[in-house]
Amino acid sequence: MNVDKKGGAFVVDTGKRLKVAFVGGPMYDYPYSKISEFESETGYRVEIGAKLIHPELNERIADLYTKGKGDYDLITTHSKYAPSQKQWLSPLDQDVNEEELAEYIPSTIELMRIDGELMQLPRNVDVKLVYYRTDLFENPEEKENFKEKFGYELEPPKTWQQLKDIANFFTRPPELYGFVFPGRYSGLFGHFFELLATADGTLFDENLKPQFVSQAGEWALGFLRDLYFVDKVCPEDVPDWHYDEVAQFFRDGKVAMTTDWPGSFATYKDPTISKVKDCFAVSIYPIGPTGERWVYAGGFSYAIPKSCKDRDGALALMRFLLSEQMQYEEAKRGAIPVKKVAQERIRKEVKPGSMEEKRLIMLEQTVNESLLIPPKFAKYPMVEDILWTSLQDGFTGKLSVKEALGRAVNEIEQLLK
Repeated sequence: MNVDKKGGAFVVDTGKRLKVAFVGGPMYDYPYSKISEFESETGYRVEIGAKLIHPELNERIADLYTKGKGDYDLITTHSKYAPSQKQWLSPLDQDVNEEELAEYIPSTIELMRIDGELMQLPRNVDVKLVYYRTDLFENPEEKENFKEKFGYELEPPKTWQQLKDIANFFTRPPELYGFVFPGRYSGLFGHFFELLATADGTLFDENLKPQFVSQAGEWALGFLRDLYFVDKVCPEDVPDWHYDEVAQFFRDGKVAMTTDWPGSFATYKDPTISKVKDCFAVSIYPIGPTGERWVYAGGFSYAIPKSCKDRDGALALMRFLLSEQMQYEEAKRGAIPVKKVAQERIRKEVKPGSMEEKRLIMLEQTVNESLLIPPKFAKYPMVEDILWTSLQDGFTGKLSVKEALGRAVNEIEQLLK
């Protein structure tokens, strides 16, 4: 038995090993910094075999397990992607009793089920808010000029049309842009999905036949095209950006508005990396042309693959990463906790009337009223890939809106055959 020093603590090497694959990035990395505590307490050594942004993690998992080379004991997955990975995952119904499940917000557990089986445990529930620069929105001169130009008061956008007006008003390149959104991967898909739903559109019918070549679909993609290609309220690099790059652009003080997940909140307040730490606020999502508000949603989770060699160890690590204290620490950094006790604890600590309290109220309202959940089926990730690549060609002007949507439908129909 060997003794090693790791993370400032002495760790007894008992020979017990766990290999894991996790989502990485500023919004998600905090719990991994505490794994050394788990090692000290249990004698396990944890090898982080992959820590990647979510699209790359999904690709890694699919590639390894399709080839029969997957060897992880615990992985990060997601409510919308787990159905495509179900063949490689093992159900948790025999491992998690009703008392443990009762610790979670019930709706988050339902997100974790696939065909009735509990295939994962939730880490968070993700919905977005609008982030905006208060130094710009509350500037008297800016407010006066905006009202003179548009005929209404400058304030956080209540509608998507108002968001477009405000984005145009604040676009002053190269120093400042009006709005920025992810131009690839699920971030781009999510914005289209939200806009489509607020225009009373839908992705598929009950038989998984595409339904987005419609007036609603053309409005949704046309809106993104207007922002980027026509009005140019976004920087040219947007097609290369996902969530982390968008968040960094806002932290650098180069854009008036964006949308983001709860996990980024702490990074915006961090004085070591954020130039807008004292001059931003959040608002609830805008409504669309039908007067409805829909927000792309889901939740990250942990799952145990069939390749797991030590199920007891994997379950212990998963419970450590989902402990009440870890949920609380992630909530302090902005995440929406999925355990009731952590949610109540963080709610009691916020100062009445503070931005933090208002943010929690907006998030709870969004979760209760406006969740937009992607359809669950095994080929969903491939459908999303087809769709975002066509959407990108549409909003950048490489294809017309109708051409981009039509190409996506043709490719999806071929895939689903």
